[in-house]
Amino acid sequence: MPPYPTHLERQEDRRLVIQWSDGMRRAYRPGELRKACPCATCREKRSGEERDKSKSLLRVIAPHEAEPLAVAHMEPVGNYAYKIIYSDGHDTGIYTFEFLRELGEEMT
Repeated sequence: MPPYPTHLERQEDRRLVIQWSDGMRRAYRPGELRKACPCATCREKRSGEERDKSKSLLRVIAPHEAEPLAVAHMEPVGNYAYKIIYSDGHDTGIYTFEFLRELGEEMT
């Protein structure tokens, strides 16, 4: 059986820590999770950014984008993933357990 989350913890520095069934602990920064969001909109946006790298204009950001990003809420999706809701309102990414294991950094 592949590893699965057994405990979620939000730390004071906004990091999310997941304890896995095999004993591994991984820490995730909200910005890194948001940047890796697997939803179709984010994947399309990332591929568009790669095409538009030749443009040198800075885009204007909305006030909520200037606020520190945080994981506001997480909801289980079946027995294989989490839906993560961010403080900026984004909520369409479904992060499989397998994908989450690839992200973040291992804690000792």
